[in-house]
Amino acid sequence: MNLTTKLFAGFVLISFLFTTVAIVNYRLSEDVISNSAFVSDSQNITRTSASLQRSIIDMETGMRGYLLTGNRTFLDPYFSAAALIPGQFDLLKKLMKDNPDQLKRVKEIEDLHRKWRDEFAVLLIEEKDKENKTSDLYRGIQKLEHGFLVLNEEGKRITDQMRIYFKDFNSIEYKVREARNARLAESIADTRRISTTLTVISVMLGLVWAYYITRLISRRILKMVNLADRISHGEYKTQIEDDANDELTRLSESLNRMASTIDNTFTELDSKNKELDQFAYVVSHDLKAPLRGIENASRWVEEDMGKELPSHIQEYLLMMRVRVHRMENLINGILALARIGRSHLEEGMVDVQALLFEVIDMLNPPQGFKVHLPERLPVVQGAKVELQQVFSNLLSNAIKYHHREHGNVTVTHQQLEDAHEFSVIDDGPGIEEEYHDRIFVLFQTLQERDAVESTGVGLAIVKKIIERRGGTIKVTSTLGKGSAFTFTWPTRVLEEA
Repeated sequence: MNLTTKLFAGFVLISFLFTTVAIVNYRLSEDVISNSAFVSDSQNITRTSASLQRSIIDMETGMRGYLLTGNRTFLDPYFSAAALIPGQFDLLKKLMKDNPDQLKRVKEIEDLHRKWRDEFAVLLIEEKDKENKTSDLYRGIQKLEHGFLVLNEEGKRITDQMRIYFKDFNSIEYKVREARNARLAESIADTRRISTTLTVISVMLGLVWAYYITRLISRRILKMVNLADRISHGEYKTQIEDDANDELTRLSESLNRMASTIDNTFTELDSKNKELDQFAYVVSHDLKAPLRGIENASRWVEEDMGKELPSHIQEYLLMMRVRVHRMENLINGILALARIGRSHLEEGMVDVQALLFEVIDMLNPPQGFKVHLPERLPVVQGAKVELQQVFSNLLSNAIKYHHREHGNVTVTHQQLEDAHEFSVIDDGPGIEEEYHDRIFVLFQTLQERDAVESTGVGLAIVKKIIERRGGTIKVTSTLGKGSAFTFTWPTRVLEEA
């Protein structure tokens, strides 16, 4: 079976399980939502019932206060409650439309309240109003035309009956709510239990399948990683054996072909390197031999002619030897540039302070020049020969291209997060900005070669050494005030390809 098919089958299985869990959770949640909605409606019903009861009590209390005192201020809650009660009855009946028994009780309460209001409260309030208009003397409830309704407690019997209906109504509603609350708690518990069980089963099956697929793929990938690791250590003839005949098999075959190609390429490269080494030997030996012959011939001419040699001929012979030396230095510089990265140099910890003392001693600056070093310089990792070449070229250039017979060269150091930053600063003539990139190009010089002896290879060597280690080099300069060559030397060595 192809790897894609296995992965697809696993995803289908896991998707089916999670879909099942989602459907079951949805159905269980419907029951929870239904019970929650019922409980919420029941709470709304009891709140409306309680509010209605308070309104009825407010009407009764306001009416009694007015009848006893004749002060119409007591009628304010009466009329306020009277305005609210019709809407409260309508809302309560709307909430009970699906419960005929409770709806019947609400209508009975409404009928009793209407009877109390129309046949009791309204009559007594109107009579009390007439009494207040015709007499300033308070004569009591018994003097009213319908005062007997109060004395024989007719109104009290109606309100007591309403309280009984309210009590029965609320009692039934509380019992139903408790039952629904129990069902709600049970449905929540069922939802949690079933959802947790199904989710755990789904996750376990998904993990088992994922473990199987992961093990299947990881073993195959580990073989490929081992192949790449062996290739990185030079075992280019190694191969992967894979007979699964799936997508990773094709990848294994590609890696095997890559290993064979690398083996052939490195074999050819090794052959080319040997040819290049032979060519370097030829350049070093066969080109230098004629140059030495030319120099020797010029000296022989001087020796043979002696004092008879005209001054201008002596000048030409001297110029010839200078050109010969320049050509020899140029050949040495080209060979040094070509060997960077090809020859294995011993890596170690290099004391930059001691190395700079050696470089300065080797350069032997003229008396008018001073080289300033920090009190402390780091110990860095690298090939001492390469770092020596870098500082030697930068310091010699600072002295060689100085426009005065005296000057100062300063070396600074700064510790960066992952590299050391060094700067070689001089107070020479400076370099125009347009030449800042050009000076690092092979054979490029800013002065005539006859004015300053230079091959134009030094900064190219510096740039190649630094960039090969993963560092950078740049120049900043102000005309007439000097230049600063700043380079970074990484603290970690880059692995060679």
